[in-house]
Amino acid sequence: MTYKQFLAWSDEDTHAEWVNGRVIAFMPPKLLHQAITTFLASLLSLFVEMFGLGRVVAAPFEVKLSSRSSREPDVFFVSNDRLNRLTEERMDGAPDLIVEVVSKESVQRDTEDKFKEYEAAGVREYWIIDNRPRRRRAAFYALDANGKYRPLPVTQDGIFRSVVLPGFWLRVDWLWQERPDVLRALAEVVGPERLAEALYQSLRQR
Repeated sequence: MTYKQFLAWSDEDTHAEWVNGRVIAFMPPKLLHQAITTFLASLLSLFVEMFGLGRVVAAPFEVKLSSRSSREPDVFFVSNDRLNRLTEERMDGAPDLIVEVVSKESVQRDTEDKFKEYEAAGVREYWIIDNRPRRRRAAFYALDANGKYRPLPVTQDGIFRSVVLPGFWLRVDWLWQERPDVLRALAEVVGPERLAEALYQSLRQR
């Protein structure tokens, strides 16, 4: 299928990717996958909006990385510098940050295929969240000066600090909670006083 045919075939309810003329259709995600995706999309959105850093988008939404690849990341962040590439239909080019939550059928795609594509396309930071039973691992990567992904550290107490989003950090254990509390997590990241002030200012502007 050509890319033009792919666009004609798919619609807003289609959850699929197009790579090298081949369509990859996805099964509906399971509840834990959705819980992690929703938590990260909400937490990142609130943080990004609070500091006016850009835009966070959750799947399904097309990211056109090249003439040979159209992907649908679980979550991605676009900084203000790249917002001109974000249209109503798709992200035309590389976002600054992409998050993929691994499922049983997506292991190779997320850890190998997309890893190489995102690296080559210039996605500055890539998170791979593996929530499969008895695995539960999170890996974080950032582009180095040579355009290659290098792993970002997680501290001994389980905290990861983003390079693309200065001031943002994530306690990895939050990801494995059955119903992670977004507002509590945000309050820990930015501080309760700062969060309360941001909410107050938001209410005043309405």
